[in-house]
Amino acid sequence: MIRLAGKVGRTALTTVAVAAVVLASVTVPAPVASQQRGGGAASVAPVGTPAEMQAIIEGVQTPNRQGLDVLTLEEVMERFGVPGMTVAVIHDFEVHWARGYGVADVETGAPVDVETLFQAASISKPVTAMAAMVAVQEGRFSLDADINTILRSWQLPGNGFTDGRPVTPRLLFSHTAGLGDGHGFPGYDPGAPRPTAVQILNGDEPSNVEAVTMVRPPLTAMHYSGGGTTIMQLALTDVFNESFPELMRKTVLEPVGMTTSTFEQPLPPGRDANAARAHAGGRALGEAKWHAYSAMAAAGLWTNARDLARFAIEVQKAARGDPDRVITAASAAEMLSPVGVGDFAVGFSIARDGQGWYFSHSGGNWGFICQLVAHKVKGYGVAVMTNASGGGQVVREVVERVQRAYGWDALDKATLR
Repeated sequence: MIRLAGKVGRTALTTVAVAAVVLASVTVPAPVASQQRGGGAASVAPVGTPAEMQAIIEGVQTPNRQGLDVLTLEEVMERFGVPGMTVAVIHDFEVHWARGYGVADVETGAPVDVETLFQAASISKPVTAMAAMVAVQEGRFSLDADINTILRSWQLPGNGFTDGRPVTPRLLFSHTAGLGDGHGFPGYDPGAPRPTAVQILNGDEPSNVEAVTMVRPPLTAMHYSGGGTTIMQLALTDVFNESFPELMRKTVLEPVGMTTSTFEQPLPPGRDANAARAHAGGRALGEAKWHAYSAMAAAGLWTNARDLARFAIEVQKAARGDPDRVITAASAAEMLSPVGVGDFAVGFSIARDGQGWYFSHSGGNWGFICQLVAHKVKGYGVAVMTNASGGGQVVREVVERVQRAYGWDALDKATLR
């Protein structure tokens, strides 16, 4: 099954691991979609209607392999204390269906709908990477330029590790720059003072994480670094001379069609009216409805599964060479090609699963767990977002049920010669 790329760090939530009406009595046949072996893009056999596919995924699974197969999706959510969830499935380079499940806030009982906002946490990183690719296309900087030639308001100390090779945007987005922070951002109470990006990078108050520093030469190893993406946040605001939420709105969110998404931190009241609350064990996680994040590029996106699916489709369509996309085919290739050390490209984790190659990213903030995974060439994928720190098991179950129902090549064995 799909491997979930998780956050690393002492404060990070690990991302491996309901009032919705589900059809618990549905008898599920063998997968209604089977991958045509050896096919290329869009070579997937026809699937059922959105309603039919939802029923298969939401119901008790057949064949019953025990484990969670004996439970409806509603019962899986209850088992792991997940009050609410949003799911969107990509098929044939389009959103096949999207749906909200359960409640956004156990204290108000507000239901989740397809536009309910969840915190995307680290899925903010590949969305930020797309903005960087737009900047590259506009000639604002190169992926392989020394980051200190791009930054204007702060400089990254090399500490003797950059004498032979500079730190670049490519290395920062692929977690191979040589930074040692490894975090993970716990966020802040919405009413508490929040640091600037420079204060985060220097480890100065009111930042609640340590400074971002070089600890090894670039390209020595892949070491997950939220600090590296925060450096890119600062670089983008320096280059565009705009606030980060505004430049992200102009370069990615509006052009892609992520119509309800925002990087605003904290979330303004108008948008908060339909935003999910952070939970754990089926209960509200604290007095604050959610935490706010100054490290917006690393953890600050508010979105829903439908908008995340639109983002993944934009990458898929650009990669196959469709015209008039936000990024070019060459830019999409940068986001889908590992740099040579580790499994990250510019923003996404890239992995082979079964016979297929997939791009993905997971996320975990205070009280939120989510996952986005999509095929590099075949036009399918899934986005799942939950409003609970125990949502990892539910996310994994949804991804596996979608794989089986739609016949992904993640399930394919090698062809015998």
